[in-house]
Amino acid sequence: MRKLILLMALVVLSVSCKSTSATNTKVDRKSQVAIKGNWVITSVSYPGSEYIKVNSFMIADSKCFEGSTWKFISNNDSGNMSLSKADCPSFSSPFKWFVNKEGQFVLKVLNAGEKAKRIREGYVLKLASQTEESFQLVDRIDVGGKATDVVYQFQKIK
Repeated sequence: MRKLILLMALVVLSVSCKSTSATNTKVDRKSQVAIKGNWVITSVSYPGSEYIKVNSFMIADSKCFEGSTWKFISNNDSGNMSLSKADCPSFSSPFKWFVNKEGQFVLKVLNAGEKAKRIREGYVLKLASQTEESFQLVDRIDVGGKATDVVYQFQKIK
């Protein structure tokens, strides 16, 4: 009897301690449908932006993302982004994305012909200030041992 109680306690303990990752949570369809469409990043801001450089998504300097266009397709969680700012590298890529119930935006940037399930790396950002015409993605980075928010401001293209 003791063994059975101990075994049940261990099972309950192991299930309750199970961590949940951003990718293992349910999708927030309402937030996703609201993002559907064509968007442009109007600004990228963070404290100390005049002194430090942030390499966003391992692609380019964060300021190169200002003016970039993004197309979000909510029914298959895909999209495309394109950077074309002067004095910045030209870049275009498909991506996979979704918004989970915790308000986290999960993004996987793909290479041409690459399947999302083969990519192990991705980005988890916070979805904030979402309206019909705008939203923000907030990335938390470490700058000199201090957590700093990088805010990408999106505006809907009409």
